[in-house]
Amino acid sequence: QVQLVESGGGSVQAGGSLTLSCEASGYTSTNYCMGWFRQAPGKERVGVATIYTGGSSAAYADSVKGRFTISQDKAKNMLYLQMNSLKPEDTAMYYCAADFFVLCSSAVDPKNPGPDFTFWGQGTQVTVSS
Repeated sequence: QVQLVESGGGSVQAGGSLTLSCEASGYTSTNYCMGWFRQAPGKERVGVATIYTGGSSAAYADSVKGRFTISQDKAKNMLYLQMNSLKPEDTAMYYCAADFFVLCSSAVDPKNPGPDFTFWGQGTQVTVSS
């Protein structure tokens, strides 16, 4: 089992920045895929960015490439999402997720995202006003 707790959401004007944090606990001694997902009202949940805890290579959805950066602090079991140049369309509930078996890079491909992640946080709201 992996427990995930997000923080750092809030309201910001377009063009602003926010950093989301996710603290992982439980069975974190092995390597697995972690990622950020978001769900806007009335829309499906989609992958935003993923990273493998055993490495540093990250994958991003096209909509956030060049604006968002996923990173991790392995010593602290922390996952981050730095969001810059925020747009109103980035408004959504953001979730941290983890899974031991998914193909990490596929999760951000909206056409073929692969199976759903097993472990999820409670979510943190991000609201971007124009």
